[in-house]
Amino acid sequence: MPFVLLYVVLEIVALAGLIAWIGLGWTLLVLLAGSVIGLLLARREGVRAARALATAVQRGKLAHEEATDGLLVAAGGILIFLPGLITDVLGLALVFPPTRALVRRRMVNAAERAAPSLRTARIRYGATVVEGETVTEPRPATAYPRITGPAAGAGPVVDGEVVDGPDRT
Repeated sequence: MPFVLLYVVLEIVALAGLIAWIGLGWTLLVLLAGSVIGLLLARREGVRAARALATAVQRGKLAHEEATDGLLVAAGGILIFLPGLITDVLGLALVFPPTRALVRRRMVNAAERAAPSLRTARIRYGATVVEGETVTEPRPATAYPRITGPAAGAGPVVDGEVVDGPDRT
């Protein structure tokens, strides 16, 4: 309940400030134009996000960006639909592609901080995972690494060396 009261107070203050600055007629025109433009943009971007999500799913791609875009466009459309100047500005920011990309990036980073396994899953999606073990005991410099596991001895062996540095050949 306090959040709704804060929202109403902020909207009234914003509208009063805009009316004092440009007048009542222009304020009503700004609100109407923002709503119409925002809803048209939300419709276009919503269709675009739905197509991108469908394409990503058909290709078997991890569609976290497309799904997040769809959710942000839907949230932006709801904010534009609500009456008020602040909600229109926030809704337009979520529907407009460049600002939506900024919000999406922050949302993904926040979600990955809250659940680190999400970042791991996103990074490893589609990658080949090689099972291995971490050996903590020191071994002689001349000893070769020990390969164990179910695939040990099965398949080709690549002989080579690891070269550190910017010049990898």
